Amino acid sequence: MGGDIAIRVEHLGVRFRRSRRGRRSLKDLFGGATRRTRPGEFWALRDVSFEVRRGEAIGVVGRNGQGKSTLLKLVAGVLLPDEGSVEVHGGVAPLIEITGGFVGDLTVRENVRLTAGLHGMSKAEVGRRFDDIIGFAEIADFVDMPYKHLSNGMKVRLAFAVVSQLDEPILLVDEVLAVGDKAFREKCYRRIDELLAEGRTLFFVSHNEKDLRRFCTRGLYLDKGTLKRDAGIDEILEAYGADHPG
Repeated sequence: MGGDIAIRVEHLGVRFRRSRRGRRSLKDLFGGATRRTRPGEFWALRDVSFEVRRGEAIGVVGRNGQGKSTLLKLVAGVLLPDEGSVEVHGGVAPLIEITGGFVGDLTVRENVRLTAGLHGMSKAEVGRRFDDIIGFAEIADFVDMPYKHLSNGMKVRLAFAVVSQLDEPILLVDEVLAVGDKAFREKCYRRIDELLAEGRTLFFVSHNEKDLRRFCTRGLYLDKGTLKRDAGIDEILEAYGADHPG
């Protein structure tokens, strides 16, 4: 049964500080920290546990500031937990932030090669898929322009185009797609449908009930950094709607 698990989260907790000076020190990170909350700190997530099976499509819901994006970053390995553990069995294709790890002064062409390479795509694979990536992003006229000069919509299209070409079994999608126009969102969603049909695992953060019902069969409801409910997506959306009408 363990081989069917894509993600296992056990008693997960992560804390931040509210001030700019609140970044944890090296002493905190390497042995000097305690599990007691220090002044100015707060727990973004606390005692969160769940499992995701391979091929499941999970919707993560909750109001802003309840830990949804933080959870995705922990699964992606961008953040490290202060308590508990995250096990990810298989690579992840993360679409979490609009920048997608791109470098502003590099051209679009250079960024595609760099970012795809960092995600494990070989130079030959990048070469084979480059035209598909640029074509999907609809930015063929801008491949030799510095990335920083792209519009936000173009950046979203490029990020999704790169991530959707990765062969990783787990797809992490935050609400970054909300920046794109309606036609491109639908194009992205058709691509997600294709990836799910291939058996990929989806972790999807959204406030859009229609999108959540389209892709997800199960939901996680986060409230004040804790997992309030883990159930079928319809039950999750009903519970969330009852708690936050309108």
